[in-house]
Amino acid sequence: MKTFYSNGKLLLSGEYVVLDGGLSFALPTKFGQDLTIKEHDSNVLEWVSFDNENQTWFTAVYHLNKMNNAVPEKAIRATSDTAKAVTLLRILQQAKVMNPDFLTTGGIVKTQLTFPTQWGLGTSSTLVNNIAQWAKVNAFTLLWNSFKGSGYDIACAQHNSPITYQITNGEPITEPIVFAPEFTHNLYFVYLNQKMDTKVGVAHYRTMGEEKNELIDRITDISKRLVSTTELSVFETLLSAHEDLISKYLKMDKVKDLYFADYWGTVKSLGAWGGDFVLATGNEETPDYFKSKGFYTVVRYADMIL
Repeated sequence: MKTFYSNGKLLLSGEYVVLDGGLSFALPTKFGQDLTIKEHDSNVLEWVSFDNENQTWFTAVYHLNKMNNAVPEKAIRATSDTAKAVTLLRILQQAKVMNPDFLTTGGIVKTQLTFPTQWGLGTSSTLVNNIAQWAKVNAFTLLWNSFKGSGYDIACAQHNSPITYQITNGEPITEPIVFAPEFTHNLYFVYLNQKMDTKVGVAHYRTMGEEKNELIDRITDISKRLVSTTELSVFETLLSAHEDLISKYLKMDKVKDLYFADYWGTVKSLGAWGGDFVLATGNEETPDYFKSKGFYTVVRYADMIL
């Protein structure tokens, strides 16, 4: 039996521009996903995925000898969700292309999330990184051969401390950093009760013209300053500047203006604007404020971040 684990992720700065070489500041989470494989001598791969409450949320059974069929569904013997089964099949197929010695025998695969599926902490990225470990292939290449994306989430899956991440000349560059300012007790992550599709924000970003380079440079500068900030007031100023830039250039409303205009602290979107988690600066009254607004998942920095 083989077991693999990958960390979840949150992107504190650099959303959108990280796709084009902008410097991002990312935070691996204490939550993640396990993958366990018990091989057996057969042509069948059984897959079952459990959520954080040990409830089955996805199952599939594949014919290994049909995995290269031009029609993906031919390889699927049974599944609880055809769309998810096809997506998983494509990842497995790409991994086998990268390593022909992968999946030469059948087995039973079990995956286990330690966070709710709707939180957006990296259900897909942790899966890709776990499969890459299992197949002994490069996780970034597997990601880019299977999906689109910057790869910062793969970097988080592989590191146990905050990181900066940047794509330079097509190569992912990850730098583990020490981020331990005294004000981390003033930081809270608030779930907005909806999981966003990043394609919406990225589509806005892709329509930008030459001003994109200016945005990349300005966000990169903010990311550099955020990682070394020791004062909460400066940190808040930088977060607000980041929100202002993304809002201006992508013509998207800021989450604080939409939902929390009367909140006394700073609120910053993380990753996909409009959903998943936001970062809020505040104090011991912060959880009660957000809960009064109907947002009941409020997690302290120390309880979320490695």
